[in-house]
Amino acid sequence: MADDAGRLIGKPAVRVDGKIKVTGVARYPSDEPVLHPAYAYLVTSAIAKGRVRGMNLDAARATPGVLDILNHQNVNGQVQPLLGPDGKATTTSMDGDRVWSDGQIVAVVLAETYEAAREAAYKVVVDYDVEKPSATFDSPGADAQRKVENDPKVGDAAAAFASAPVKIDERYSTPTQHHNPMELFATTCVWDGAKLTVYEATQNIYGLRGSVARQLSIDPSTVLTVSHYCGGGFGSKGPANPRTAWIALAAKRLRRPVKLVATRPQGFTTTTYRAETRHHVQLGATRDGKLTALVHEGWEVASRPSSYTVSGTQCTALVYACPNVTTAINVVHVDRSTAGYMRGPPTTPYMFALESAIDELAYALNMDPIELRRINDTQVDPILGMAFSSRSLMKCLDAAAARFGWSRRTPAPGSMREGDWLIGWGCAASTYPSNIGSATVRISLTPTGKATVQMAAHEIGTGAYTTVAVVAADRLGLQVDDITVQPGESDLPPVPRAGGSNNAASTCNVVAKACEEVRSRLAMAAAQANDSAFSGADPATLRLAGRALVGPGGRREPLAKALARVTGGTLEVHGESLPEGLPPTALADLYKGTDAILRGEQRKDVRAFAFGAHFVEVRIHRQTREIRTPRAVSAFAAGTIINPFTARSQLMGGAIWGLGSALHEATEIDLPTARLVNTNFADYMVPVNADVGQVDVILVPEVDTRVNPLGIKGIGEIGIVGMNAALANAVFHATGKRIRDLPIRIEKLL
Repeated sequence: MADDAGRLIGKPAVRVDGKIKVTGVARYPSDEPVLHPAYAYLVTSAIAKGRVRGMNLDAARATPGVLDILNHQNVNGQVQPLLGPDGKATTTSMDGDRVWSDGQIVAVVLAETYEAAREAAYKVVVDYDVEKPSATFDSPGADAQRKVENDPKVGDAAAAFASAPVKIDERYSTPTQHHNPMELFATTCVWDGAKLTVYEATQNIYGLRGSVARQLSIDPSTVLTVSHYCGGGFGSKGPANPRTAWIALAAKRLRRPVKLVATRPQGFTTTTYRAETRHHVQLGATRDGKLTALVHEGWEVASRPSSYTVSGTQCTALVYACPNVTTAINVVHVDRSTAGYMRGPPTTPYMFALESAIDELAYALNMDPIELRRINDTQVDPILGMAFSSRSLMKCLDAAAARFGWSRRTPAPGSMREGDWLIGWGCAASTYPSNIGSATVRISLTPTGKATVQMAAHEIGTGAYTTVAVVAADRLGLQVDDITVQPGESDLPPVPRAGGSNNAASTCNVVAKACEEVRSRLAMAAAQANDSAFSGADPATLRLAGRALVGPGGRREPLAKALARVTGGTLEVHGESLPEGLPPTALADLYKGTDAILRGEQRKDVRAFAFGAHFVEVRIHRQTREIRTPRAVSAFAAGTIINPFTARSQLMGGAIWGLGSALHEATEIDLPTARLVNTNFADYMVPVNADVGQVDVILVPEVDTRVNPLGIKGIGEIGIVGMNAALANAVFHATGKRIRDLPIRIEKLL
């Protein structure tokens, strides 16, 4: 390893793709030019449960410019059913006449122009056999089932809770939420003989290729998926979507490219979302604050055929030291589309329940919430007895508390006021598993000191290309401007899906490994050459810096000369990474697009998690109950931070989303029809500038030598986790009213 490692890692770096994004040069999938495309428009179901009895397409077909209309009657059986986010059964679309949920795709209209396709789509008349749907929890016909799958458990929590001197026994809930990113969901398909090219924003380039190939029963090698840039994903572009194969089939039928851009309302009903959850939390403690019992049972909504759940008790069971823990997950099947990943999928709803309950326990004990967490802090997983690779929860709490001014807080609810405004301060802990997956890369280094990094990586708005460039430049002794990152196509070396906060750990570690192979080859050749200044030297002492091979004492050899001993021109290295704990088949699965991320809570040697803390101030008008959030401070310890410039922005975005999750976001469901009501950005509330004042992000230094070679823990998800609880705790401090059911709106405080 070069002894100047870290020269660029951890230093702020401007995004390598920043200029082309702000100038409009960057091409998103729907921007890709194709020759003479047809345009598609989706027809979606107007019911949530039943069957399509028939369709009257006469008026639609008569619309000028209409080319074809796909529906279950003319395409059924031509596409294999899509698999869900968990790789198992999910709701279908035009695979048959069955309607599983509101807004399901029931037809695709194809026309010469977008306008003609849209006009014709509204002329399609669908005749349904309507059945009474079940909308959500407690709806007639909802099917509740206990999911038994490694529920964390230790000791006898029931007995410990029964005998505990201090108890909290409460229920909490979170609503349905949708993660419609700014970029609309879009697919463009082009056939060239037997070769299919799919332009689609995705968080899983190889997974999308494999899914489309399976659905169309073709060889994956004949499918090229392209996604150079993704205008936000947050989990929604992780799983494959039913529209993709249908657009590919449409292009094949028409023998010309087909372009689809789904509408904003269709983005709510044809993609995944965060399902509503319910929680029952019981905490038992001694009078000095030590936890003696923790019971966390969760309920999650799922579609009829899907078994997907987020199962967040895998995280909540190990946040605090407790000798007696029992957890359980229940699935409630209803007539809705299949849920899926949404930023911080398990931890966002489940940590809301736990961190709200911890705050309630602090009040029951008349104890500062930070001190209660300090008393129950642990460096060992209470369930398995394994040490954390590193855990800096208290450092985060203390750093954020100092910056926030927590010591000035008066604990009594309603005790802090300014004129007509009630002031509340709340805090909560944050955590997320540190994930990593197998990955591959191709690196080319030229004698002029320029390098190209090729990998099927994903840029979903987080600055991923920049972190790759920083690591490559750092390890090759170059500058970031010397690195060209070529990502986003499935004919490049594969990397895992961009999800579960694994992206930086997976891509940067394999890049560093490949760069070390470059350095090793140059150093070995120099040490063995008679004409080298390093003849006979230990290759391990040689490093790359300043476009040169550098040794002890400052001896240098130009990169071009060192490179010439190994190759006549450009040196190309292919790197593969198989992280500790992954099965030997992981790399083969990666190439197939069926890879599985190594989750931090599943490691057998250490428990790999990142931790953080949120502090937030709310101001609530004493008469109108209007809620304002003038400031928040969030601190995170996530191992090695490759680029603090983009890391701060990403963590700030997560914290703001957490505020929105607490105060604004909820997908409204009409219970009698099980249909979504607010499928637009006018009625689906998200925070805007006026809703959020100052958000201060602290990056707490943390060195973790066990989580992975570069010590990266990932930051994509942890920023949102816990903020909803911090805000709910602040609302209680301001008003004395405990809101356990999100979102917190004026009507709940009146």
